[in-house]
Amino acid sequence: MLQVYNTLGRTLQPLQSRDEGKVGIYLCGPTVQSEPHVGHGRSVVAFDVIRRYLIWKGFEVTLVRNVTDIEDKIIRAAEESGVPVEELAVEMAQQFREGYASLGVPDPDYEPKATETIEEIIGLIQTLIDRGLAYESDGDVYFAVRGLESYGKLSGSHPDEMRSGYRIEVGESKHDSLDFALWKAAKPGEPWWDSPWGAGRPGWHIECSAMAAKYLGSGFDVHGGGTDLIFPHHENEIAQSEGATGETFARYWLHNGMVNLGGEKMAKSTGQMVDLQSLATKVGGRALRMLMVRAHYRSAIEYTEELVEEAAESLDRLDRFRSRGVPGTPDPELIGRFEAAMDDDFGTPQVMSLIFDAVREGNKVLDDGGDVSALLGAVEEIVAVLGLDEGSRPDEADIDLEELALRFEVESNGLEATVGALIEKRAQARAERKFEDADAIRIGLDAAGILLEDGPDGTRWLRK
Repeated sequence: MLQVYNTLGRTLQPLQSRDEGKVGIYLCGPTVQSEPHVGHGRSVVAFDVIRRYLIWKGFEVTLVRNVTDIEDKIIRAAEESGVPVEELAVEMAQQFREGYASLGVPDPDYEPKATETIEEIIGLIQTLIDRGLAYESDGDVYFAVRGLESYGKLSGSHPDEMRSGYRIEVGESKHDSLDFALWKAAKPGEPWWDSPWGAGRPGWHIECSAMAAKYLGSGFDVHGGGTDLIFPHHENEIAQSEGATGETFARYWLHNGMVNLGGEKMAKSTGQMVDLQSLATKVGGRALRMLMVRAHYRSAIEYTEELVEEAAESLDRLDRFRSRGVPGTPDPELIGRFEAAMDDDFGTPQVMSLIFDAVREGNKVLDDGGDVSALLGAVEEIVAVLGLDEGSRPDEADIDLEELALRFEVESNGLEATVGALIEKRAQARAERKFEDADAIRIGLDAAGILLEDGPDGTRWLRK
């Protein structure tokens, strides 16, 4: 039976969907104030694998991934850039789509925008006011945190424990420092919409509550996002939604770990970022997907160039094995072990161990002239579920060995001598932690039709 780790309760629980045979997932999408970085890709890859596996298990899956296209950060970024808010949001949303596509992540079933859900947002806010859980103050509307006894159940914090660090900002007229904005009165130069409380725009948290309810209803199955959203965003979503309906908002809360750089979360706020599209162009989105799938979705990844190169090399090794034979009826034992690993909260690290054990075993059998069609069949099926065939490949401009040799100051002296010298250069670059150079040599050789295979006895090469 498939079990998932539910942040709500901090326990491993059997996944029992609201509607038999169907699973509804709401994934918090991007706030589109700037270009996507590698950290943004982590969440969509994690939940793409979850989506693919649920489909493989026979579920009908509906995935909703929103776009937050109106929010304080977007307004500030537009002001700094000197462009209209809508123009910036549209441009950045397209860059996110392209970045996700480079990772082999398909479009969701629904991709609602906050600005297209204003009617539902206003209706939800009015319901909260009618229930005594929200109040209007000088054109703003706030959620009254202390009015909901269950507030804090996701993060495990009680309102009395949250007071430290909270304060009422200049211009705010809320009753309690813990209360948060559902509607913000219009300011000069900002986008606005009419409402019963005057011109204004929605707060961030209410947007997701309204969009999730519109497409999935109450008590839907899975709400996903990064661990950085547990508090306050997801906590506030629960408060708004359950305060308005009196019903369970989402049954299971799944949270992916962060991608860290230099010990800090990869984010614009920390200044620690690696541009997603640039890196995908350089090393290929498939390699980045491999990097993310090798780690459990709930664990953090400490980003390094060395890890990216290792992921690319693992992918090369897998591709070489798959190219050596023709897949047949999948080996049931390997498929069974794959299912057991994935049923344990989507255990992709265990699955990767299974795959490369199969690669090692299969290569030995092939070297001895044996048949590995069943093993290949199972590997192909697993690769499809993990999406490892999806996504972009490195930007492979036509590179010949002479150009590559010249670039890395290697004498071009016949195929074997030139490739051997480049392999030595690559090993030296890796030893000196010049991973960009090492990766450039591997990509250049690959573009020239030369595959590298790293092993305990060194690196060997073969033609494609």
